[in-house]
Amino acid sequence: MSMGNIGKSVIIKGELSGSEDLTIEGQVEGKIELNNNTLTIGTNAKIKAQVFAKAVVVLGEVTGNITASEKVDIRDNGSVDGDITSPKVAIAEGAHFRGAIDMNRGGAKAEAKPGAAAPAAKA
Repeated sequence: MSMGNIGKSVIIKGELSGSEDLTIEGQVEGKIELNNNTLTIGTNAKIKAQVFAKAVVVLGEVTGNITASEKVDIRDNGSVDGDITSPKVAIAEGAHFRGAIDMNRGGAKAEAKPGAAAPAAKA
């Protein structure tokens, strides 16, 4: 499997998407989409973005919401300020996290079906 790398001197502003595993050591502002791949946010990385991936490993800093269809793993010294939606979430001792966690077992892509949630009112 191929794997990309964004070095620590690289700054990206905008939308980043791809179909291979990616490690980011630089800065990204905007949106990151790796829906079928693993995103590793390296120790030097500073991310201000909405993140969508199969799995996300956080060793650096993330400001923004993370949606993963498989797992989010915040390692020690990793930092996340934002909400996490994923069926599996691991937060190591020493990691920083501020936000909400939604561990919907149906997967991150599951959405409420209109009309299925509330029963009809009886007259």
